[in-house]
Amino acid sequence: MIKKYSVKKLLNQGKFLLNKKVLVEGWIRSFRYSIFISLNDGSTIQNLQIVLSTNKLDKIIMKKITIGSSIRVIGIVKKSIGKKQYIELQSLDITIYELVNPEILQKSILQPKRHSFEKLREQAHLRFQTNIFSCIMRIRHHIAFCIHKYFHEHGFFYLHSPIITTSNCEGTGKMFQITTMDLKKNQLIDYAKDFFKCKTYLSVSGQLEAETASLGLGKVYTFGPVFRAENSNTSRHLSEFWMIEPEIAFYHLEENINLAEKFLKFVIRYIVENSMEDLIFLNQCLEKWKKKKKNYLLEKLELILKFPFKKISYTETIKILDQEEKKKNIKFSHPIIWGMDLKSEHEQYLVDKYFKKIPVIIFDYPCSIKAFYMRMNNDGKTVRAMDVLFPEIGEIIGGSQREERYDMLLQRMKDTNIDSNKLWWYLDTRRFGSVPHSGFGLGFDRLVQFITGMNNIRDVIPFPRTPNNAEF
Repeated sequence: MIKKYSVKKLLNQGKFLLNKKVLVEGWIRSFRYSIFISLNDGSTIQNLQIVLSTNKLDKIIMKKITIGSSIRVIGIVKKSIGKKQYIELQSLDITIYELVNPEILQKSILQPKRHSFEKLREQAHLRFQTNIFSCIMRIRHHIAFCIHKYFHEHGFFYLHSPIITTSNCEGTGKMFQITTMDLKKNQLIDYAKDFFKCKTYLSVSGQLEAETASLGLGKVYTFGPVFRAENSNTSRHLSEFWMIEPEIAFYHLEENINLAEKFLKFVIRYIVENSMEDLIFLNQCLEKWKKKKKNYLLEKLELILKFPFKKISYTETIKILDQEEKKKNIKFSHPIIWGMDLKSEHEQYLVDKYFKKIPVIIFDYPCSIKAFYMRMNNDGKTVRAMDVLFPEIGEIIGGSQREERYDMLLQRMKDTNIDSNKLWWYLDTRRFGSVPHSGFGLGFDRLVQFITGMNNIRDVIPFPRTPNNAEF
């Protein structure tokens, strides 16, 4: 029986398979001089060169072949005469699965020319077949894989938190409501008659459930989709996206900060070591299209690995920004005042300019701008919060030491108008052997965006869900 190989495996093991008969399948990326086919099956950015023979069968096939067509090839592995590849496949037999009409191809994003990212999004069902998007998707896979790898190797348990919820974890922001009822205007709704007998929503976070699990399992993490209904059309926001949320019992803020740094560096190091082929291709695209400097992407990632992250308090951050504004005559759109929520202009200045693109971890934020579940500091004004800021994209991680004291948590819920009756179960955990514990949330898609160098977050997720867009 003839052994089937992926294009990637065949190219990697080619020198050991010289003069062997093999089987490959894929899509035609190009067809040159009526003899050379470039074949790709999605396993790698590299194409396999198929050399057609001059037999009658191949001559008949030559007349039919079009770019995008899917084929099955049996052939002999030979050392290539050309310099671009080490091996090529001399065809013995070709089976055409499906031909693509050239007229249809010309109207699609698979037409061999450069298309804008906006155009690719319009045909999202086809963009997996493009070089750039297949690169991004392979890198996305490897990032997801190594996240599970890191947590597994460090004793964490993977938790499936619910997607349907009755609570808003953050206490802010709009949520997507779920109902089986007919919601007519100006009609009083009795939610006791709804499917769950109460108001329910798509979850914005699995954190609260993960906290309860950590208070029995020690170290847990969630990795799943979350949903936010803000009408935000920026290049950094999605309505449906993926979050990673570790929660760890017996963990203080300092340990949480260290975990976040080690975790991010592990992921980036893994991608540099295992996705270099795709990174190089993306780097070449960025050089050509975005006029980025040579090796821009690789140097950016190496910089993350090279230096320890900068760690400063919120109060120190305000002082730095205030001094910079006065000293360098910079005018921020939002004035620098202690107690303000830092805007992207402040975050980007701090990381990109002041700390020369080295990531920054800011901690001890004012309690007035942070969520109810964050542990209050002894000063009564700040909480044990932490944000990790990355160059170019700003906040990538938000976390804190959680409030483990029942009375303090109850008071914070009252102060922030959180309904303690809805979250009775969350409060209740503080009465059963409560301990110091911490955690954070990492926006997975934003991490993919940073690693791949894409300007728009919609270009790093298979089917983006944004305001006015739920197609595909």
